[in-house]
Amino acid sequence: MTPIVFFEPLIIAAAITFFSTALVKRFAHKLNLVDDPKKRYHPAHTHKGVIPRAGGLALFAGIVITMLLYIPLSKLTFGIIIASVILMLVGLADDKKDINPYIRLTTNVIAALTVIGAGAGIPYITNPLTGGILPLDSWRITFSFFGSHSILVWADILAFIWIMWTMNIVGWSAGVDGQMPGFVTISAFALGLLSLRFVASDPKQIWVSMLAFIVCGAYAGFLPWNFYPQKIMPGYGGKTLAGFFLALLGILSFGKFGTALLVLGVPMIDAAYTLFRRLGSHKSPMLADRGHLHHRLLDLGWGKRRIALFYWSVSAILGWIALTVNSRQKLFTFLVLAVVVGGFLIWMSYFSQLSKPHDQNSG
Repeated sequence: MTPIVFFEPLIIAAAITFFSTALVKRFAHKLNLVDDPKKRYHPAHTHKGVIPRAGGLALFAGIVITMLLYIPLSKLTFGIIIASVILMLVGLADDKKDINPYIRLTTNVIAALTVIGAGAGIPYITNPLTGGILPLDSWRITFSFFGSHSILVWADILAFIWIMWTMNIVGWSAGVDGQMPGFVTISAFALGLLSLRFVASDPKQIWVSMLAFIVCGAYAGFLPWNFYPQKIMPGYGGKTLAGFFLALLGILSFGKFGTALLVLGVPMIDAAYTLFRRLGSHKSPMLADRGHLHHRLLDLGWGKRRIALFYWSVSAILGWIALTVNSRQKLFTFLVLAVVVGGFLIWMSYFSQLSKPHDQNSG
């Protein structure tokens, strides 16, 4: 199967998302699923005016409808759809009225466990220093419940941590118009190309590639509505679905979540820094603030378009690197990126007193 075959589901997902977003936008205004900074204070906000928040519903429609059209139903597919429904519904509830972050965390746990129970585990990882394989399927618990079932303990624990982490960090990098849909589109495309490499040894990777290009198409279809000046926001559901599917693709692409880690290098490092910063300040890591990388770039006078394009460009470069280097080189690249981004954030937090003119769209 040639890569051009995958453009059909990509285009279908993009079209469904693009046209359904227009309907969702009307639906959001009618049901008051909107964000008004004058009525709802949020420290991380960068927008002005009343913006609909329910974009996650359109993204859900684009992904799930296209999945049902192109991907065979299986235990895993069913688990993915159920988990997506959970995340979408919680997202709409949060769009209507902000719900407690710990409730959101609990529903994320349920969604992650659902897809892991359906078979999304990490049976092995590649040792980036030696290139060898580190098996994670040695500890197996077998039980009977309407048939025989097995739990690969270490494989499932690592998958759970990875899914939970990625679901949260992607949402943290959705601060300015077009930022998140752009780098998710690029990341999903890179993971789709990665999965295609393994089709010869495992024909089931065709469906993983198909899912990656469907996710790519859905977020590409949403991007025209979200780019500056945004007409609708992805909302909590759209952000969480993005992290969920990117985490899942990193697992299903033969456990190559190292590639996903590198492609998402900037959001990953920004999130790690944010956690350390909040915990070091004796604050809850779940409570939002205005200290992310995109906020720091706004403080330097960067415009929202420039920040979004910066994220897209870095994601594209890292995606290209991830597809062309080995595990050790991926680790080295990630560490260099961590030093550069982490150093910049520390400098901005503690040492920078710069004051520069702001772009008109800098927020």
